[in-house]
Amino acid sequence: MKRKVFLQPNLLLVEDDNALVLTLTDLLSSKGYQVESVQDGQDALDRASQDDFDLIILDVMLPRKDGFEICRTLRKRAIQTPIIMLTARGQVQDKVSGLNVGADDYLAKPFDPAELLARIEALLRRAAAAPAGRRDSTFPFGRGTVDFRTTQGPRGGKPVAIAARW
Repeated sequence: MKRKVFLQPNLLLVEDDNALVLTLTDLLSSKGYQVESVQDGQDALDRASQDDFDLIILDVMLPRKDGFEICRTLRKRAIQTPIIMLTARGQVQDKVSGLNVGADDYLAKPFDPAELLARIEALLRRAAAAPAGRRDSTFPFGRGTVDFRTTQGPRGGKPVAIAARW
């Protein structure tokens, strides 16, 4: 896994509405963020599992995998990237579900862009203040190290995939 180096915070935008993707990408880019977007739940899970992002903006209703499942899976893989759920599902029950599966914040659509920006800044400040190594997905295990992000561990000195039950 290669870590991309960006001077600007690197955000993953997961949204299936093309118009909102364009609007948010323009807004966030104008504020100095590097934005990568995906419009499918499985693609989002793959991207968030492969590369380090500073923050994920995650819709709930997506093709193939919903945002709740994506968030739950990322947390089970020990990926601690801050997540803001940005979704039309604004019922209290939905907000509680999102926070319970590991989201750091939940904002219902329609939203004020200034509020979204403030929430992003708050989460990025908190993530920057977290102890070093908090986002590390590797853990010592036996005579080797297991990487929960890639689900690989050592066997005979070579990395192999580990069957995981999430």
